[in-house]
Amino acid sequence: MKKGDHLFLVDGSGYIFRAYHALPPLARKSDGLPTNAVLGFCNMVWKLMRDARNTDVGHPATHFAVIFDYSSKTFRNDLYPEYKANRSAPPEDLVPQFGLIRHATHAFNLPCVEMEGYEADDLIATYCHMAEEAGADATIISSDKDLMQLVSPSVSMYDPMKDHQIGVPEVVERWGVPPEKMIDLQALTGDSVDNIPGVPGIGPKTAALLLEQFGDLDTLLARAGEIKQPKRRQSILENTDKVRLSRQLVTLKRDVPITETPDDFLLEPSNGPKLVAFLKAMEFTTLTRRVAEATGTDAAQVEAAFIPVEHGASAHGPDMEIVSSQTDDKVQDTPEKQDTDEKDEGDTPARLAAQRARAAATEKIDVEAYITITDLQTLKDWIDEAFETGIVAFDTETTSLDPMQAELVGFSLATRPGRAAYVPLGHRQGAGDLLGGGLVEGQLPMREVLAQLKRLMEAPSVLKVAQNLKYDLVVMNRHGIDIAPYDDTMLLSYVLDGGAARGHGMDFLSEKWLGHKPIAFGDVAGTGKKFIGFENVAIDKATHYAGEDADVTLRLWQVLKPRLAATGLVSVYERLERPLAPVLARMEQRGILVDRQILSRLSGELAQNAAAIEEEIYALIGERINIGSPKQLGDILFGRMGLPGGSKTKTGQWSTSAQLLEDLAAEGHELPRKIVDWRQLAKLKSTYTDALPGFIHPETGRVHTNFAMAATTTGRLSSSDPNLQNIPVRNAEGRKIRTAFIADKGHKLISADYSQIELRVLAHVADIAQLKQAFAEGADIHAITASEMFGVPVENMPSETRRRAKAINFGIIYGISAFGLANQLSISREEAGAYIKKYFERFPGIRDYIEETKATARELGYVETVFGRRIHYPEIRAPNAAVRAFNERASINARLQGTAADIIRRAMVRIEPALEKAGLSARMLLQVHDELIFEVAEDEVEATIPVICNVMENAPMPARTLSVPLKVDARAAHNWDEAH
Repeated sequence: MKKGDHLFLVDGSGYIFRAYHALPPLARKSDGLPTNAVLGFCNMVWKLMRDARNTDVGHPATHFAVIFDYSSKTFRNDLYPEYKANRSAPPEDLVPQFGLIRHATHAFNLPCVEMEGYEADDLIATYCHMAEEAGADATIISSDKDLMQLVSPSVSMYDPMKDHQIGVPEVVERWGVPPEKMIDLQALTGDSVDNIPGVPGIGPKTAALLLEQFGDLDTLLARAGEIKQPKRRQSILENTDKVRLSRQLVTLKRDVPITETPDDFLLEPSNGPKLVAFLKAMEFTTLTRRVAEATGTDAAQVEAAFIPVEHGASAHGPDMEIVSSQTDDKVQDTPEKQDTDEKDEGDTPARLAAQRARAAATEKIDVEAYITITDLQTLKDWIDEAFETGIVAFDTETTSLDPMQAELVGFSLATRPGRAAYVPLGHRQGAGDLLGGGLVEGQLPMREVLAQLKRLMEAPSVLKVAQNLKYDLVVMNRHGIDIAPYDDTMLLSYVLDGGAARGHGMDFLSEKWLGHKPIAFGDVAGTGKKFIGFENVAIDKATHYAGEDADVTLRLWQVLKPRLAATGLVSVYERLERPLAPVLARMEQRGILVDRQILSRLSGELAQNAAAIEEEIYALIGERINIGSPKQLGDILFGRMGLPGGSKTKTGQWSTSAQLLEDLAAEGHELPRKIVDWRQLAKLKSTYTDALPGFIHPETGRVHTNFAMAATTTGRLSSSDPNLQNIPVRNAEGRKIRTAFIADKGHKLISADYSQIELRVLAHVADIAQLKQAFAEGADIHAITASEMFGVPVENMPSETRRRAKAINFGIIYGISAFGLANQLSISREEAGAYIKKYFERFPGIRDYIEETKATARELGYVETVFGRRIHYPEIRAPNAAVRAFNERASINARLQGTAADIIRRAMVRIEPALEKAGLSARMLLQVHDELIFEVAEDEVEATIPVICNVMENAPMPARTLSVPLKVDARAAHNWDEAH
């Protein structure tokens, strides 16, 4: 270096922590890798380098380097083993970012300097000293007070976060002493963060006054007896040795035996492709665009670099490398490191997943590029192309969301990203015409198209990719076409991010992974009164919309499929999700018979019972009101009657939530109990007895529910249109509704229900010897629990005692509180709390299970079922205590409920082949959580039940062998209620 040069030295280690704490959490979309500190560092360095080269702003930099701590142990630990002993381990999500920031430094074409045994501050001090000796200037990019001892007329500091320059006047203003006395000041004050002792009770202001009075530290210590304040005098005299030690610890070395001199830090031009490759790997879209524009780099032609991510101790190591597949550029600190990462990593699933995600996020989607197929030869050519590529994305466009009544309007295909086509089949003229127009001219004949499509959809050599494949399975099966093999992007997302994502619909996934907002269905088919149906959409608009669906689906598959292997979730998808889709599709097509007359009679009974309760409510109130009006009820319950617990909603009216009314009813208040009863009857009538007839299919005479595979957090299925999983079974009215679900003539319904499956899973997972033994012996688990807790014999046990044990058994699974148990058992909260405490005392393994599950969820952000399904709880570390507690309770139950859901999924996949092998004609119709419903010929009932029970009870094997036997209760009857 020479006079006139300007050296920039970035305190890299210090800035990592500042950026981490200054920026909100940020994760790479493709794999959830934390990147907030990396982004802060990159933004800071990019701005610094722009400013450093700007001759219009101050003194431009000629030399530039980033300095890091090599490790936590330095020569200061030899002087004082307790040095920095108070420092806790860095946050878990910061650890992998240490190495990434070193990679970033290389990507910026900057020297990355560190030395074993010394801190970054010592290296900075040494380089500043060398610059001063050469007559050059130096700027330290940091605000750390430890470096302020280096400030001089030719050495300054700059805080990039506050855009604040720190020179000699700023040091004096901040600390009351000039830079040359900062060592003495720090020796007196010490530093609790670095565990530097100093003098107890001496702060910066006092230290500055003392140094002003005595001139320097040596003089102060020599004349400490002259200090007028007794306590201050005594403290300094007693800690003289600690002060001298502290001075050694805070003094920065200016003579580190460096191997690189400032002359090696000449500021080189930016390497645009290399920097863009790194930024694309980190998925910093905005900064990538800025850098590409500033460096004249075509970002679209640069592939993302492969950046190995290091966790744990290796994340702090000095050996870093960037591999850009576009530039084939390698940057390393040591020759022997070259190519090591490539050889070790290879084309790993994690690398492929990251590359796919980065590529997908940068490739543009152009709906104008999609074509409309209106001749048979073009369709054949596209199908031949699919056979050549071995993969095709497929999507149907229909007239209805109900696959059992939907008419096929067209379908789309995509053979590679950006190449998609739409085949219109049923578009009509005259949108909005009540009489309906004829088919739009130029569309291919349905029969000929379906013959070609069947060849493709059933070809074993071509993978079909769809979003929510089950819908397309039903639609195409009604046209005599099966689809196999297949992948479902919705299910891929569900397996990978169950609970972590807001949803698994195509639009959400497209915005998340592709950065692309698809065309909304309402934008082409209209909404509300302007809805025209897809069959009336102009074909050019339909091509844009449908082609985009197929194109986006294929791109999503490319992103999501490699993540299965990268995250170890292949078996969950292959064994629990993918094979279940066609099983559910067949169940939906079969449907279940419903007796209209029974529903009509029940509707009348519910109306009469509700009317009777209404009269009782009017009598209690003293006037006739609208019982369905929450406002009127709230005014009476809490305004006029003054019942406890009332609270107002945001709209200013009283809350009359079901839970609040249940609580009041449990306390003995009659009116809330009547209102609860009336609401239950009204809901049963409106939701089931009145609504179910509207769901009866006009052709099959059956109700065809829709099973949602990716709607719950834990892996449970849900059903809709109609929802058959929420019919109450704990009251007589709900059970009566099940009597309307009947078997066809000459058949019976079989209900096969797992007995206490979640308790059995708990006994296995938590390894509870008493529960395992009880289940193995087929004993009454609730009676056994009651006997353990209350010290009463199982024989002749009072029913109330068993009921309480049962409530606790099931309540523990759902993380029940003393308040909740008190309400359920109508006892005091203190008594309920004592029950729960005693329960954990008798079954300590359950408490261990609960605490271990919560700890795991907090550490990983998810829990796993016995079969490896991950159930994410991203808010389990939320700052809000109530949110954290809710997520902890949910995680406790999720492992049990999720495992039970996985077990029944495994059973459902195996039951049909087992029935076929046994030569039985039974058909599976419904799944309601732990229960399966079958329709069976009357003469096959006795042979069918053992087959069903055997498959269900052995469903976990061979993947897992539970230490507790599973038990299935199965019965046959003419209606669902009698069979249950």
